[in-house]
Amino acid sequence: MKYVLILGDGMADYPVPQLNNKTPLQYAKKPNIDFLAKNAEVGMVKTVPDDLSPGSDVANLSVMGFDPKKYYTGRSPLEAVSMGLELSDTDVALRCNLVTLSDEEDYSNKTMIDYSSDEISSAEAKELIEAVNASFKNDNFCFYPGISYRHCLIWSNGLTGLKLTPPHDISGKKIADYLPKGENNKPLLDMMVKSYDILKDHPVNKARIAKGLRPANSIWLWGEGKRPSLPRFDEKYGIKGSVISAVDLIKGIGILAGLKNIEVEGATGNIHTNFLGKAQAALKELESGQDFVYLHVEAPDECGHRNEIENKVKSIELIDEQIVGTLLKGLEKYDDYRIMILPDHPTPLSLMTHTSEPVPFLMYQKSRPKDTGVESYSEEQAKTTGVYFAEGYKLMDYFLKG
Repeated sequence: MKYVLILGDGMADYPVPQLNNKTPLQYAKKPNIDFLAKNAEVGMVKTVPDDLSPGSDVANLSVMGFDPKKYYTGRSPLEAVSMGLELSDTDVALRCNLVTLSDEEDYSNKTMIDYSSDEISSAEAKELIEAVNASFKNDNFCFYPGISYRHCLIWSNGLTGLKLTPPHDISGKKIADYLPKGENNKPLLDMMVKSYDILKDHPVNKARIAKGLRPANSIWLWGEGKRPSLPRFDEKYGIKGSVISAVDLIKGIGILAGLKNIEVEGATGNIHTNFLGKAQAALKELESGQDFVYLHVEAPDECGHRNEIENKVKSIELIDEQIVGTLLKGLEKYDDYRIMILPDHPTPLSLMTHTSEPVPFLMYQKSRPKDTGVESYSEEQAKTTGVYFAEGYKLMDYFLKG
């Protein structure tokens, strides 16, 4: 038996007036996914416990079969692991975004213009993070460059429980109410404030402005945590697996769980990612002897955060055509296989951030098609079946073990 889980990050949504009051999943043309839905078990699953924030970290831990109440220690250590950083028991990792802030003189009066600095290139970002590190590196703090706008700060003997705000939650808002507060956060706030003066006139940003691109003129620190300890996926489920994602967070969860991390050329984490290459890589992994592939696509989430209605629909259609369509053809040679498709959480276009509501899933098996009366894959159709998993981490057990 071969197993493929396709996770469209943030695909679930609310009805959108510009889409005839349909959700992007309802509006998108997705014949392959809808074919599966008509022949699959379909239902709803709550991936985010009520007492945890609806981050992709919590939700993907849940989808991958790990109870986030037990294993979640913070977002950034998962990303740090993916970047190859070694964390001691006393190290705290923090996500460091390169963001675009407005140009008011007082830092606290600035507005969050863009949490991704126009999705700055990794090469440009590396220069900026190196400049930040040259100014702030000491026995306690060290910055490490990552991909695009996503980077890492390691704080030796650092603190947790800091109540830091993700920058994608405050797009278009004044940052004053969301800055790090309290004595424990003072070193972090000081670096954020000083980073503006370091970055605003950096040659990389001058060149970006000349090209009509937004400058990455500040760092933004959030998502702190310590290294978690996860059970190995192969020991938990008795199968060998791989993870395919452009996002360090997902790679980190996979690595900690003992899954093989697969790099795909052109995988960017946005609407321009290599959809087809991800599907081809998944098939290659299965052909090489792997039993399970966790294929993660970030694009719908990024479009939700940026209120890009057309692109969110387009990202779902590309997942259907280039990923699901390719996989269905490639998997046909196997006697049996199972596919599961779901989001990790909703990222409503109207809110431009994550929410905790249950999300729709479909679970298809080649040898055991089911007729549950569902005509297409969407939030509303999934609710009609009455199938509901209140604890999201139990869905993986059901998928793999039946």
